[in-house]
Amino acid sequence: MKKVIEHINDSKKTAFSFEILPPLKGNSIKRIYHIIDKLMEFEPKYINITSHHSEYIDKTGPDGLIQRVNIRRRPGSVAIASAIQNKYGITAVPHIICKGFTKEETEYALIDLNFLGVHDLLLLRGDEKNMPGNIDRSLYHHYATDLQKQVNDFNKGVALDGSSFEGIDTPFSYGVACYPEKHEEAPNMESDIFYAKKKVENGADYLVTQMFFDNSKYYAFVDRMRAEGVTVPIIPGIKPVVFMNQLTVLPKIFRSEIPETFAHELRKCKTDDEAKEVGIEWCIGQCKDLISHRVPSIHFYTLMATDSVGRVAKEIY
Repeated sequence: MKKVIEHINDSKKTAFSFEILPPLKGNSIKRIYHIIDKLMEFEPKYINITSHHSEYIDKTGPDGLIQRVNIRRRPGSVAIASAIQNKYGITAVPHIICKGFTKEETEYALIDLNFLGVHDLLLLRGDEKNMPGNIDRSLYHHYATDLQKQVNDFNKGVALDGSSFEGIDTPFSYGVACYPEKHEEAPNMESDIFYAKKKVENGADYLVTQMFFDNSKYYAFVDRMRAEGVTVPIIPGIKPVVFMNQLTVLPKIFRSEIPETFAHELRKCKTDDEAKEVGIEWCIGQCKDLISHRVPSIHFYTLMATDSVGRVAKEIY
């Protein structure tokens, strides 16, 4: 199976990929297949599968007392990655995250993925939402760079306890996240550039951006990274707006600025259907502009936007 970086380097035109969520616990994988079936006509080069850590919630027990319990709403990223790769013959890229997964759990995931022939990853820090304050932080990685070290060691055949693995014939290739408009916790853009460069120096084969709606922010970020000597592909992450409330929700959650021209059109919308059409039109324009600038690939975030992504892809494919 070709790796993501090989797909990007070998593609004669801008590659296409998309990201899906594992189904909620108890739901069938057929829901995932239904989404993929809709988008396969556009020949995606790879498919990302998000990973979701467990959450602590308050639940009333049989004695009427409130108990804090740990649940995982979307398990199965490893199994789904294998199922997708085998069913569709397409490179699957499960997300491996720091938060909510211990170093030992991460090692087990890497072992399983290696057995299953899934050798592409996206390494992410994740967030600490719903993680209790009393957990033993030493059991978890704090930064993506720490996670990179574990994967790099695994690729060399070194386990967490220092013992040796045998038969790691195909080491993992991985990408990492970057933020054209600055991560919310970064003190400034220079800091973001520094850590993005550090992650590449540590072995990342490519970068994938947080979603953005202003291409000029992406181009400026790429220019800054190139000036720092970073030469790996920087893949733009794109998401079409589908609901009216995303005009305020997306900037708040993802710190992605919505250009005034786009915001003006969204403010005129009276229904979500109208907002969806405006979002598709803007996304098509974004993608055509990115393709004209010969970006290596376009990565679509499909959460609640599968139909919109399909319509965008039809226009740019």
